[in-house]
Amino acid sequence: MNKNEQKRALVVGMGISGMATASRLRRAGWTPVIVERAPARRTGGYFVALFGAGLVAARRLGVLEHLHDRKSLIRGVDMDRKGRQRPGLSYTEMPGEPWLLLRSDVEKAAFTVLADDAEVRYSTVPAAIEQDEHGVDVTLRDTATGTSTIERFDLVIGADGIRSTVRSLVFGPHEQYIERMGYMIAAFEYSGTPAGLTPGLGATLLEPDRSMWVYAFADHDPTILLSYRTDDVDAELSRPVAESVRAAFGEGRPHILEDVLDALEASDTVLFDSAEQVRMNTWHKGRVVLLGDSAWCVTLYAGMGVSAALAGADLLGTLLERQPDNLESALTAWEGGLRPYISYYQVNAFKDRGFFVADNRLQLMLRRVMPALGRTRLGRRLIDRMFHVDGVVKYKSADILKEVLSDPPHRYEEPNLARSVRKPPTQGGTYPGSRG
Repeated sequence: MNKNEQKRALVVGMGISGMATASRLRRAGWTPVIVERAPARRTGGYFVALFGAGLVAARRLGVLEHLHDRKSLIRGVDMDRKGRQRPGLSYTEMPGEPWLLLRSDVEKAAFTVLADDAEVRYSTVPAAIEQDEHGVDVTLRDTATGTSTIERFDLVIGADGIRSTVRSLVFGPHEQYIERMGYMIAAFEYSGTPAGLTPGLGATLLEPDRSMWVYAFADHDPTILLSYRTDDVDAELSRPVAESVRAAFGEGRPHILEDVLDALEASDTVLFDSAEQVRMNTWHKGRVVLLGDSAWCVTLYAGMGVSAALAGADLLGTLLERQPDNLESALTAWEGGLRPYISYYQVNAFKDRGFFVADNRLQLMLRRVMPALGRTRLGRRLIDRMFHVDGVVKYKSADILKEVLSDPPHRYEEPNLARSVRKPPTQGGTYPGSRG
């Protein structure tokens, strides 16, 4: 009998991180119990990318066989306020050749891999977490009935998102760890094809400090990303979504943007929030560990949220399997191996943000000449430097598990978080601690 067979792990959150971790722990001989605040599994989704680090982890986790790359091979267009179109630079041209999918694709795949007899409790949240040397007592509250129970676990995994309840209960208030970038995002699935486009054709409307992206897929309706800079996040969150977004894009909007904003107003699945990162000195405390956005949220701009979640689950389960009788050693090795990659994704989210939302017209002009630059060797080198291709290969495309377990282990210099980072605005920049 596996030594781990009787060990119980509470996984809080039924997103990609939670389901992938539960599946991997089950393979390692643990008995996972998943609790989810929502009354049912969430199925909505927006555009996500899977880079090499995520693809290799997804393959080992059994998730990849239930996925396929949805990217459209039709070159996208860039549009202006007058509706004029020119060849554009799409996300498919990012270095690393990522797979393009919907978030719901990966969640469905992770759910498919999860064993049919896995214990899942919906409408359930942790209300208190107390741990000692030998285990963790968790008070679980059923939000549907209002009843509570106390249960004992060997390990608690917080995979419950950027505003993690586990983190607040064990590590402290949100405002200690959440840092705002000073940008808003609104993302949703569009039913059909936006005005002025044909199926499979992606588009961008790029202006200083604001942008609209239409992510087109080969075999699915597109998803939309609207993003803009703000000096007062709280004010943006205090108004209806459509009102805030319309104000950010001003008057004289082109027909496609009006169409998209009408669709946003009618949608009941819009993700609207500020771009925020979670910065923590440690992701585990005793027998409680955080994973995914709860621990490190790299933001949508980094393009590595899903890949990092899968790689983190893959590495955590492997190290717990290899060190079944030394939890602290396994968690320390897991964090030490993963952190340089996460730090790189967080630092470069500030640089990659400029790909999504430009700061000024000079950056926009440079973007518009990139398709022509890409046809020359010198231009290609310039683009590679702008997109820091070496870092993409080293960090975004790495087989993280293989690198961490290599003998001797491959050592990466952890990026300096203070270097090359545009600081977020101070006005309205403190976290209110209650949204989500």
